[in-house]
Amino acid sequence: MKHYHYIFTGSGLAALMTVYKMVQSGKFQDKNILLLDENPKKTNDRTWCFWEKEKSTWETIISKKWNYALFANDDFKRILDLQPYQYCKVQGLDFYNLVLELLSRQKNIIFLNEKVTDINELENHVFVATENNQFTCNQVFNSIFNKAALVQQTKFPVLQQHFIGWKIISEEAVFNPKQATFMDFSVEQKGNTRFMYVLPTSKTEALLEYTLFSHSLLAKEEYEAEIENYIKKLGITNYQIIEKEQGSIPMTCYPFWKKNTKKVLNIGTAGGWTKASTGYTFKNSDKKSSQLITFLQQQNDFRKFHHKSKFWFYDLLLLYILDRENQLGTMIFSSMFKKGNPALIFKFLDEETSLIEDIQVILKCPKWLFIKALFQAVRYL
Repeated sequence: MKHYHYIFTGSGLAALMTVYKMVQSGKFQDKNILLLDENPKKTNDRTWCFWEKEKSTWETIISKKWNYALFANDDFKRILDLQPYQYCKVQGLDFYNLVLELLSRQKNIIFLNEKVTDINELENHVFVATENNQFTCNQVFNSIFNKAALVQQTKFPVLQQHFIGWKIISEEAVFNPKQATFMDFSVEQKGNTRFMYVLPTSKTEALLEYTLFSHSLLAKEEYEAEIENYIKKLGITNYQIIEKEQGSIPMTCYPFWKKNTKKVLNIGTAGGWTKASTGYTFKNSDKKSSQLITFLQQQNDFRKFHHKSKFWFYDLLLLYILDRENQLGTMIFSSMFKKGNPALIFKFLDEETSLIEDIQVILKCPKWLFIKALFQAVRYL
């Protein structure tokens, strides 16, 4: 039974970011590392977006940037000038290729396409089993999401950011490639928080996603019918679907970190690395993985890794409201973006604002909703 210093059970965004930065740091060349995942990461199965002010580690794989974004509902439209930020898109396959190409050149790192079936922490090591093999290691980074543990609890609100997206080419030149559509709430809400999200790459090509922040998923036909309706509303009569993608991201402030042990650290969605109030994953995972690289050089007890911040509580307030009155999402986001400073909002969503700046953003939202939620949500502290 082969022994490793570190085993990654599941090799999604967080795992691949972390091991990529391990290599870049040059501090882990003496550590044998194993990555296990049944998915070989050979397809363009998702799109990630984030905003940045300065060039990041991922600059070479950013396929498109936007300086402007549209926010809209039934009552108004606003073109957001994102400066000093830019809104950036990374395609899944480009990310996988970048990371796996680097890992393939490392003698101390192995990637196996095998499904993990067991993780068992023992006194002196961790036992990991797959359908075909058994291994031991000093520590495990686990990104296999335990959905059952989340949905079976009732203390913390749990919503989903769920969507289906079509990448299309149209005969009509209707898109503005300099402007993304961040949220368009002009679609029928049907008692939920529903919006269209559009990422144009040319005047005739774009990714359109029908997205909800709600409790339950829809039938596939309902998402696609709404995309078709939106395409018609844009004035498109002839188009070709190039790619499709779909996803469902948990939105919750459930304390995943309490499941961490001395030798097993939950990362990614399994560790609560997704931004609870928005479902954004890429930027949060980028930050968390960098923090983890620093932590590994100073600590060896994974129970000490997590630190809860004020932003966790802000996210909780929003989720508490949407959990009980899901249709209020359009009013809350519209209040924030109608007159708010876009750069300050993005800074707030990146969890980089001061308390004074927090207040400036929060005061744009319906105050009575959040005051009411504040009194109800103190029990989560």
